Amino acid sequence: MRDPQELYAWDPEGRERALQAAGGEGSTGLVMLYHFEGFIDAGETGEQLVEQLLDGHPQTTVARFDHDRLIDYRARRPAMTFRRDRWTDYETPALDLRLVHDATRQPFLLLSGPEPDVEWESFALAVRQLVEELRVRLSVTFHGIPMGVPHTRPVGLTPHGNRTDLVPGHRGLFDEAQVPGSAAALVELRLAQAGHDVLGVAAHVPHYIARSRYPDAALVVLEAITGATGLVLPDAAHLLRSRALKTQDEIERELAEGDSELVAVVRGLEQQYDALAGVTTRGSLVAEPAELPSADELGAVFERFLAEREDGGEEG
Repeated sequence: MRDPQELYAWDPEGRERALQAAGGEGSTGLVMLYHFEGFIDAGETGEQLVEQLLDGHPQTTVARFDHDRLIDYRARRPAMTFRRDRWTDYETPALDLRLVHDATRQPFLLLSGPEPDVEWESFALAVRQLVEELRVRLSVTFHGIPMGVPHTRPVGLTPHGNRTDLVPGHRGLFDEAQVPGSAAALVELRLAQAGHDVLGVAAHVPHYIARSRYPDAALVVLEAITGATGLVLPDAAHLLRSRALKTQDEIERELAEGDSELVAVVRGLEQQYDALAGVTTRGSLVAEPAELPSADELGAVFERFLAEREDGGEEG
């Protein structure tokens, strides 16, 4: 394994500000939120939340990871702009650690960008070095997972890590499962093994709209994070709540317009949900076989009208 310190470079000013924030009067250490693009993120849950955390909040770059070493460009080709007779722009991938402040000027860290394609162990160790250097007291990751649940019921959560006590009232989905790994999951595992506090929050997104934006999931994750960390992010919550109401109205409009297959599926999922988990929590609900169209078949129906909404632009 190569030296993990070769994977990132400090921004001198940002590092100094982060160290001052971590060691300031009354500070018990910083919270670090992290999310990487490229792995399962149903409903674009994590992506929406990162956007809101970076939009309108004071921020400073603390460290930059070497994207040339970590990203496979042929698997995820960055966009380039061609104008008339020449290339004029290139969207450089950015996997950065930023110092951000909430509405009360409370500092926290946000690590976000494309998921590394290679050197996961070195990357996880590099993140651990940052956590220890900057006195991070809690690391929190978040994303959405597709589930056989209806949009008409509360969004469920699966907390994981060694600080699940910070998200009370939610149970695990199962005792044990082996699934494809991710860089975020490996970071969580390695930090926990090193004795650091970690928390993961996975939102349950209806499988039939997992490929479209689902603000309800991002809102519930945001509420769980603020409850666990004490961060104050009212603007993000307000915007996500507004978008969630709009999305729910549009889904209900589609149902009211009489797509019988869609109505039957949603009603079937409601019955399954209520029978397994009750109407107030998704608890340990796991999707079970049912005589319903597949996620792809049903998702195609929703994507048609959600695409129309996105083409028309979203209102704040």
